[in-house]
Amino acid sequence: MFTKSWQRPIILVTASLALVTGTACAAQASQSHTPANISASAPADQPEHCVGFGAGGKGGEGGKGGRGGEPGQPGEPGQPGGVGCFTFKDLPDKPKADLTVVDKVRIVLIVMAADDSDETTKKIAEKYKISDEQIDTWKKYYVDGDWFALMADDVRS
Repeated sequence: MFTKSWQRPIILVTASLALVTGTACAAQASQSHTPANISASAPADQPEHCVGFGAGGKGGEGGKGGRGGEPGQPGEPGQPGGVGCFTFKDLPDKPKADLTVVDKVRIVLIVMAADDSDETTKKIAEKYKISDEQIDTWKKYYVDGDWFALMADDVRS
């Protein structure tokens, strides 16, 4: 198959290098790049009515003296869903200095989901004592997917 004896080692080295490179690239591509400290805190920061669920049922009584037990009671149904958790009343009650990236994204989503975004922006700006332009900047960062700028904004503000 090989006409010269030096061709075989070169081809084997090239094939091995290609295999190792492909495996390394595939392993790196499969890793998640989502920062855990941002996404993991999001559900805990939600208002109670946004994440409230029904309660589980009460277990039944055990059998006595070889007889069968009673069945358990059914659980309570959850609260009916609303239009979402993107209303002004769902904003966190904390000063601007304590706003996290999750809070800023929630503010942006509330502005984007509002019927009158200008009025909502003004109400939010008054609540946190920030400018309308600051909220517009956060919105731009969110829409552009510039998470680092949104996080670095804590340092600049």
